[in-house]
Amino acid sequence: MKACFRLRSALCFVALPCVLSAVAAAAPAYEIPEGSPVADALRKAEAAVAAIVAVPDGQRTFDNTVGALDDLFVHVHLDAEMIAFMAYVSTDAAQRERGQQAEEHVQNWAIDIGKRENLYQALKAYAATNPKLEGEQKRLLEHTLRDFRRSGMELTPEKRDELKKLELEETKLALEFEKNIRDDETRVPLTAAELPGVPADVVNRLPHSGDVYLAGIDAPTYTAIQNFCENETTREKMYIEYKRQGGRRNIELLQRMLVLRAQQAQLLGYPSKAAYETEIRMVKKPETVLKFYEELRPLIRKKSLVDFDEYKAAKRELTGDPNAEVHVWDQFYLEHWLMKHKYAVDAEQVQEYFPMQSVVQGLFNVAQTLYGIEIRDVTKAAAAQPGVLWHPDVQCYEIGDKAGNQMLGTFYLDPYPRDNKYQHFACFGLFPRKVWNDGTVQKPVIAMVCNFPPPSPDKPSLMMHEDVETLFHEFGHALHNLLTQVHYGSFSGTSTALDFVELPSQMFENWVWDPGVLKTFAKHYKTGEPLPDDLLKALLAAHNVASGIKAERQVFYGLVDLRYNSTPDGKVDTTKVGMDTMAECELFPPVPQTYFQAGFGHLTNYKAGYYGYLWSKVYAQDVYSYFREHGGPLNVETGKRWRDTVLARGGSVEEIDMLKDFLGREPRKEPFLEYLGLTSK
Repeated sequence: MKACFRLRSALCFVALPCVLSAVAAAAPAYEIPEGSPVADALRKAEAAVAAIVAVPDGQRTFDNTVGALDDLFVHVHLDAEMIAFMAYVSTDAAQRERGQQAEEHVQNWAIDIGKRENLYQALKAYAATNPKLEGEQKRLLEHTLRDFRRSGMELTPEKRDELKKLELEETKLALEFEKNIRDDETRVPLTAAELPGVPADVVNRLPHSGDVYLAGIDAPTYTAIQNFCENETTREKMYIEYKRQGGRRNIELLQRMLVLRAQQAQLLGYPSKAAYETEIRMVKKPETVLKFYEELRPLIRKKSLVDFDEYKAAKRELTGDPNAEVHVWDQFYLEHWLMKHKYAVDAEQVQEYFPMQSVVQGLFNVAQTLYGIEIRDVTKAAAAQPGVLWHPDVQCYEIGDKAGNQMLGTFYLDPYPRDNKYQHFACFGLFPRKVWNDGTVQKPVIAMVCNFPPPSPDKPSLMMHEDVETLFHEFGHALHNLLTQVHYGSFSGTSTALDFVELPSQMFENWVWDPGVLKTFAKHYKTGEPLPDDLLKALLAAHNVASGIKAERQVFYGLVDLRYNSTPDGKVDTTKVGMDTMAECELFPPVPQTYFQAGFGHLTNYKAGYYGYLWSKVYAQDVYSYFREHGGPLNVETGKRWRDTVLARGGSVEEIDMLKDFLGREPRKEPFLEYLGLTSK
């Protein structure tokens, strides 16, 4: 699964005030849970709400009503976000529990805020003055009223209370679902004989007793075994356990959440949760997603059939069995076998040219050149301040604007896996950018939470090329957050439509396929020698290996997510729908004893939105084609254009309008087909 921007309900600013679109009653102040770790933050927020409501209608202004609401949401972030974030990264169980409580309490408060009759009336009273607003202010008023409506403010008080109960229950279940994934300690016992081909560094870091090793399903361990293990039975064992992550309890939680979502949609007058969620995205309705898939799937299938035949031939050559069948647990092993034997790309050899710190510095150099910024390592200073860094591995950086000589924001890099940490790759938006009424600016702060291969006693962290691609992807999200220049926190950085948010990150992946860029940092960890030309050419020649199969995997995830959220009553056999959708979308046969949905964390947050990965990928490749046609990937003028036209504007402008502004034309899908190794013919 491709790395992602982590959208975390009420505490991620994409959801504030879009927090109102997921939330919802009543005039009395919110009852803060006794002993809440965010009690002070919520008391301050309640005081701010009271101040907004207390303004006489005849004295309402943008600043004391709409702007004040944006202010209070930003303050909640500043006061509560780091506490809640610890649920995902802390090594201390008590701190993780405290973080989960904080997240739940803020989400519950946000649900309540969205249903405050007196607050809604205050906003409507200001809107009734027909203020002459432009730009961000006009958009913020429109979106805030829209989000209150979508939170149930046009319902009767009784219906709003019913909606609120449904949302509170869903919040609780979603947090439990995610915790079950983080806390999953599945270990697969394997003997050394069952791990042929797996790099010694990987095997040596596994806990073991005698000859029995306990292989976890964390990203570096799982991917290394799937990529390199010559024993098919071992790959099968690992795949099955990985696709059971979260456990059967998560199936129950998910199926209950789907019913709750459908009931919410019905109360609000929508035919399904998918219809409700897509209303405020680029697609506007689920039918647009289905049409998008209908147009692309036949084209992708052409490439996927070629890919699968290539896999089948490889496996039959490997096994000597002319009738050998390809299974889903063969995918990554066969891909790397093909890379090595057909394209002369030895993944382990390539790794030696991607030591993590060199890759990070290379990434920074690209960003600094392209966007006119300066990135400074301030880890030592941060470590000297108690509580700033949550783990010794965490690195801290400041990003500044060279032209204006000003600090733009701060970001953390948490690079390696550990027990109970968030297990995938994500960029967490911690604090948004905000210009306060006195002119001071709250700088954005983000955290890149990753799970790259850890260093060994005699080697640094050595990254696969796909790891390098993932790092660029996550930093694409980081730049979107850090280079934002909006006035209001509600539009800061990645606070865009959900089906646009992956565009800047997926676009930035292309830089790791440019030979000029790779030559700047791909150097051997021992000798410092650059990646040899023949290996570089082979790597680039293999760019489209399995591109169709990977694209169909994205179709599967997006379509199954859409189907889960499209029934009127929410009653879904998620395992059956998952199996049937996989059989429809992929050439690999489904594996009956698995239940992938239990570990699919995106299902709690994306809510009929996972299609956005492929949707935005099509746009991303078109944007990259503009870079190629206008001076190449390191062209400063094009970089500035992208920064000013898209990254700086966050969610303050309609997403399609930003794209057209940058491209100077309508978007097109041909660059995506070229990326897959296809043409539109």
